[in-house]
Amino acid sequence: MGANISGIDADTDGDNNPPSRPKLGDIPESCLALVLMNLDPPEICKLARLNRAFRGASAADFIWEAKLPPNYRSLIQELKIFDEFSMNLRKKGIYARLCRPNPFDGGTKEVWLDKRTGGVCFSISSKALTITGIDDRRYWNHIPTEESRFQTVAYLQQTWWFEVDGEFEFRFPPGTYSLFFRLHLGRASKRLGRRVCNPEHIHGWDIKPVKFQLTTSEGQHAVSKCYLENPGNWIHHHVGDFVVEQGDTAMKIKFSATQIDCTHTKGGVCVDSVLICPWSIGKEVRQHL
Repeated sequence: MGANISGIDADTDGDNNPPSRPKLGDIPESCLALVLMNLDPPEICKLARLNRAFRGASAADFIWEAKLPPNYRSLIQELKIFDEFSMNLRKKGIYARLCRPNPFDGGTKEVWLDKRTGGVCFSISSKALTITGIDDRRYWNHIPTEESRFQTVAYLQQTWWFEVDGEFEFRFPPGTYSLFFRLHLGRASKRLGRRVCNPEHIHGWDIKPVKFQLTTSEGQHAVSKCYLENPGNWIHHHVGDFVVEQGDTAMKIKFSATQIDCTHTKGGVCVDSVLICPWSIGKEVRQHL
């Protein structure tokens, strides 16, 4: 009987109630934070909604410090994309702020972090590119559109010499990056609330391909060619990839899209922007072509 009594005492508290079992919220925040550090940012934010303990753990600075690019401070300072208030945010707040489109260079460029990977992405507006003949309204026009993150694109009616050049210099975090031109055949607009594409000026792109090139200050070079097709759709044309081995020095990238065969005219294309992103994100972009 003594053994039976001892067994009952071990499984009950002083009021003869069964002991409470540990709950998820009883796990120390420091332990939860160590687990969360191994997850992607969207997964961390999802778990933060479970309870107060997860919410507190998800705000730990060391979690988000590891998710931010190693050069995020120079990204903020050199591009002047934060105000004083934003600079005083905790690391989670800085990560969230950088995941939004952050304009710089007079609104002609934008930088943001990919929410899932923390990879640094850039978009360069057509207004930041050098376009041959852009000031001659017989050939080119800047037209407003909601289909561009910059709210405007360069539209070519007709030309003999199609040449778009650009360059960009930045201290990229180490990794492999992809570069794309975002182009559209035809002039898109809305009529009675529906999207329509005017193909009036489209011609000449099926005769010779457009040549895309990129070079870096470290001697890397990539070339690709393709015929422009699929009117009415925005296409990211893959120019090539480049590798950044050291993130402590700035790398200058020069890129171009040309079709300069003067045996025929070409026209009816919109030039929106140039996208620079980590290779893993670029792979997803190429899969949607």
